[in-house]
Amino acid sequence: MTVAVENASATQARTTSERILVLDFGSQYAQLIARRVREQNVYCEIVRHDITPAQIANHNPSGIILSGGPASVYEDGAPKCDPGLFEIDIPILGICYGMQLVCDSLGGKVDSTRTREYGRAFCEVSTPDPLFNDFPGNAQVWMSHGDQVQQVSDDFVGIARTDTCPVAAIKHKHRPVYGLQFHPEVTHTTHGAILLKNFLYEVCGCEGTWKLSDFADEAIDRIRKQVGDNRVICGLSGGVDSSVVAALLFKAIGPQLSCILVDNGLLRKGETQIVVDQFANHFKTDLHVVKATDQFLSVLAGVTDPQEKRTKIGHTFIDCFKAEAEHIENAKFLAQGTLYPDVIESGAAPDGPAATIKLHHNVGGLPDQLGFELIEPLRDLFKDEVRRLGIELGLPEELVWRHPFPGPGLAVRCLGEITEEKLVVLREADAIVIDEINQAGLYRETSQLFAVLLPVQSVGVMGDARTYENALVIRCVNTDDFMTADWSRLPYEVLAKMSTRIINEVAGVNRVCYDISSKPPATIEWE
Repeated sequence: MTVAVENASATQARTTSERILVLDFGSQYAQLIARRVREQNVYCEIVRHDITPAQIANHNPSGIILSGGPASVYEDGAPKCDPGLFEIDIPILGICYGMQLVCDSLGGKVDSTRTREYGRAFCEVSTPDPLFNDFPGNAQVWMSHGDQVQQVSDDFVGIARTDTCPVAAIKHKHRPVYGLQFHPEVTHTTHGAILLKNFLYEVCGCEGTWKLSDFADEAIDRIRKQVGDNRVICGLSGGVDSSVVAALLFKAIGPQLSCILVDNGLLRKGETQIVVDQFANHFKTDLHVVKATDQFLSVLAGVTDPQEKRTKIGHTFIDCFKAEAEHIENAKFLAQGTLYPDVIESGAAPDGPAATIKLHHNVGGLPDQLGFELIEPLRDLFKDEVRRLGIELGLPEELVWRHPFPGPGLAVRCLGEITEEKLVVLREADAIVIDEINQAGLYRETSQLFAVLLPVQSVGVMGDARTYENALVIRCVNTDDFMTADWSRLPYEVLAKMSTRIINEVAGVNRVCYDISSKPPATIEWE
């Protein structure tokens, strides 16, 4: 994670009596650990792996979790924590790489295994311990490593094992320091929540006092103090994140909020009117709608590279946003709906251990170019937490439970060059799949559903004529956190209706496919 996230989290968490720090060693699931901790009603924040003991003391944590990571602890340049971390009297839990780091730092030996171990294993508790209270004697866990602890120092004792990993869990004999070779945060570890709960309550002494309503109250108070008498501009897209940000700001500062919707021609069918109905008509927000379809299509002409699309859309968005913002007096702050997954997938720390998966136009850059100070009140929340916050703020359920929509819009669902003709096809097809999932009563049972237009034509027969037209993909996933996702097992009859309607009602499509890829290894979006 970035230092900025660390600082922002520390600021908002000072009024929280209990908190856990997750030191991020580059795992894509560090966010998932934090989310699992919050599910136990304990506030959790992610900080850099090289945070100092003095900085840790400023956070006053109840416990520390060392995340997994892709490196090997014995390699040159592998991310390490401050050695003084193990001298302070705070409970520590190392997960995968984190466990290996604990052992390596305190006299043990870590080495590569003959074969990498990814997938299910069965964990047997060998020594009773509070960490494993109520944990079945032989339960499924999820392994993801190429190294193992080959030897522990005399200060540690093994407390669990698997068939392939004789030291699957460890405990320090004199300090509250633990390690797990497997990942308790993933759902494939069937009783992982029990382990995390035991660490929080039995080892760290937490009582579970944190609530999302506390977050809302603290965020509102912080926004009021930060903004003062100035005006805040919020970019609206019609999606859940920006809508919740706008509702939170409206509750905090009311008429000091102005919203800008840039209609870039890349929105879903009817999107602009939905935003107008909710925020201009219902909330009576000062809403500015910028019509910019031609401008965006012009800069996207001939562009096929996904990252270049995102970059050009981001730059054009800044131009349009800036031009409209200049007409709003006394505007000093810019609010964005950046979430935890946005930040981690952007690899926002330039010198951090996490990898960049994709670019987000709403992570960094905008404030400097627009001359505004940045407000990102949702930066430490996951999508499900944002939805719950939206309900707390009084937003209608149909808005709060809308499926996510990417910042670059349909541009990253229309593979290849973007044209108005392709967007018309994609927009109509997308509206059909959403309509059919609603008709089937499955919208709330799925996490994200959309259509993808491929730059591929295939042969078909319509009537007595041969056709050579577009192929389109339906993508539907289920997920709790959007860091991992599985493809949705939609009923065949629902898929059949979607396909039939698209081919019959959308000119230019003669083939519909269904994406059965999970994340990872695929991402949810296609670009």
